[in-house]
Amino acid sequence: MSTARDGVLTRGARGIGALVCLLLALLTAGWIIRDLAIAQHAADVWWTWLGETRRPREFTAWATSALDPLLVLGALVVAVAAVRGAVPSSVAAGALLSLATATALLRAPLVWMLGAGWLQGLDSGLTTRARLTAIAQLALAVVLVVVVVAGRRPGGRAGRHTGRAARGLPAVASSAYGVVHAVPYGPEPERPGRPYKGAAVTAGVLLGAAGLAVAGWEIHWQRQLGGDVYRKGLLGDASVFRALLQPPVHWQAAALALLALGAAAVVLRRAPWARPAAMTAAALLLVHAAVALVFAVRTGEFGHLGALPIRAQLEAGTAAFVAVAALAALGAAARPGVPDEALDADGVLAYGSAPGEARPPHAPPPPSRLPPGW
Repeated sequence: MSTARDGVLTRGARGIGALVCLLLALLTAGWIIRDLAIAQHAADVWWTWLGETRRPREFTAWATSALDPLLVLGALVVAVAAVRGAVPSSVAAGALLSLATATALLRAPLVWMLGAGWLQGLDSGLTTRARLTAIAQLALAVVLVVVVVAGRRPGGRAGRHTGRAARGLPAVASSAYGVVHAVPYGPEPERPGRPYKGAAVTAGVLLGAAGLAVAGWEIHWQRQLGGDVYRKGLLGDASVFRALLQPPVHWQAAALALLALGAAAVVLRRAPWARPAAMTAAALLLVHAAVALVFAVRTGEFGHLGALPIRAQLEAGTAAFVAVAALAALGAAARPGVPDEALDADGVLAYGSAPGEARPPHAPPPPSRLPPGW
């Protein structure tokens, strides 16, 4: 077993990453609370997230969508994972980067969309606050990337032998005579946090299929609607506006397809940070597809599915497939990965405690004059 370990996130980097995650969660949670405050009934916010048209109590616009509570929950989970020492550094770094990527993709179009002229009918102070929120979250996503890149330390598991192992020197367990390191044999161990092959293949194939299904529909809509109309749904327009912090409909679908395909690629390679990336993409896809399914059920489309046009049937079938595939991929990616064997690597062997005990391999011979109490 090699003593060389992957770079690890320092304790300070983990703490800063967790703090940034909490700030991301608080910014979005504040807008959710705001929506609950202006709703005529608390359930109106829920049904608005599911696609129904509900009017708030005041003459204003909703701010959040169904993905926002998921982003809050994800940020809190990543914050906990970042500060837990039992979570391998590769997994913690992957979780921070996955949250940063998802936040950047879903908030980027709001920077220009909330400053567009077609939003002049809304309170300018409200749109300005929402735009500042999007910019702040983009900045925090960049901070997360910087924390992961700059907060890494070579040498792997922190401990008394990390420095020697990083310089290529043999690690020594203790200066006491008769205590030596166990020198294990066998193949090089797998990196901690790496998904097992079965779970990686399952999650990768399902995410890839779901991502291709969503991307296929985006290609279809681009050809069906034409470049100008599709561009409005991609970059934002009054005709597709739903909520202040919700990206345009085609941008959201394209971003989720990109996340799913990227996560499928890294999880099939069994990268140590692939599991949080796959879980992030799967959770977002699951909510995206579930919203479409619930809306279809509420509107009665599922009750007479056979009477619908072929395209509507394909849309419903794709949403069902994406939801099932994302749920299965989420379960596969959530399975524990390769454990951290750093604790076992510091095991020691002692000899001389019993008469006639054999000297273990690689142990130094006893001195010619035994010390007192030998």
